[in-house]
Amino acid sequence: MGQVSSDCINEVTGQPCGKELNTITTAVPFLMISPDSRAGGMGDAGVAISADANAIHWNPAKLAFAPHDGEFKISYSPWLRNLVPDMNLAYLAGYGRLKNKRSTVGGALRYFNLGSIQFTDQNGNAIREFKPAEFAIDVAFGQQFSDVFSGGLAVRYVNSNLTGGLNVTGADTKAGQTVAADVSFFYQKQDMKLGDKEGIFAFGLNISNIGAKMSYSTTAKRDFIPANLRIGPCFTYIMDKYNKLSIHFDANKLLVPTPPIYEKDSAGQYVVDQATGEYVVASGKDPNVGVAAGIIQSFSDAPGWFDQNGNLVSGSKTKEELREINLGGGIEYWYADQFAARAGYFWEHYTKGNRQYFTVGLGLRYNIFAIDVSYLIANTQRSPLANTLRFTLGFNFDTGKKKKDEVE
Repeated sequence: MGQVSSDCINEVTGQPCGKELNTITTAVPFLMISPDSRAGGMGDAGVAISADANAIHWNPAKLAFAPHDGEFKISYSPWLRNLVPDMNLAYLAGYGRLKNKRSTVGGALRYFNLGSIQFTDQNGNAIREFKPAEFAIDVAFGQQFSDVFSGGLAVRYVNSNLTGGLNVTGADTKAGQTVAADVSFFYQKQDMKLGDKEGIFAFGLNISNIGAKMSYSTTAKRDFIPANLRIGPCFTYIMDKYNKLSIHFDANKLLVPTPPIYEKDSAGQYVVDQATGEYVVASGKDPNVGVAAGIIQSFSDAPGWFDQNGNLVSGSKTKEELREINLGGGIEYWYADQFAARAGYFWEHYTKGNRQYFTVGLGLRYNIFAIDVSYLIANTQRSPLANTLRFTLGFNFDTGKKKKDEVE
């Protein structure tokens, strides 16, 4: 008769499951890094903020409400500099409005340089040096269905070369490749009244990175890519002709299976199903499923945790499922559509990764040019994200005078 281990995640510390990490891991996590400094200054949230070229990442449907006829933005961020001195992320995005004025097409290139790695053999002898890198190429489309509602679609090619074809434990490795898609929606209601002032309410939803699993060799199991649900509102309060303030909020959930708790026998060994050769799941669901099944079960597969007597704690499954939602939000103040100040906060439960930090940022627009910068302030000790800087430079191709009711 099998038994449930009360230490389910950490077999060294013996801590109860509810206090231990049970993070969801995926291939190519760089797809989830906030690439631009505008959203980076507002808690890494942007599903419903006003549209710009970086909407290709946050919500392609927003492109349909973009304020210019065309725009390009390029962003750069030294990444995890507390750990690796030569890692960085670059992002180039742009869009152009079609002649019908209700459709917009865009494209983006994301390049993640992981620095230089020295490969060694089992004895520690140097084999060779390699510079792993990952990139993604996006094509996006946004379409207005009405004056207040739009939909968007993005198609993405992803390439992840982490080993350069090196032979690892007898298996040849290769660059991981896959194709994914985003499906998104955006609602924007202008001319709302708040007393004697005007405001704009917006709401966005983006299901991103829906795509095939990725493998780095012909023998290894294929890994999920980070399919994600992002949803949230934004409200812009127009104080007067020169001053406006936006407040927004994003909620995110990975649409990827949660690692389950596996059953152990009386000797502390994992129980194997003789028919399938797989470990027997004591709580949660089998993560070895297809992409569609993984997305569906991600809403109800958290294993919860057991007490010291091996009994499942009542309500722990629901509590863990809620822990998988991370939250971000911020504010953005504009003066005369030229100077911006931003601040925000991002929160993730400590058992799911413990990313918790404040962000601040500034923006400047002059004529067709724009520059933004953001800074991350971690509120956890020794956070590898601490002191992260992001920079964005942009320019637009407006061919006509901007309408009074368009908000950037």
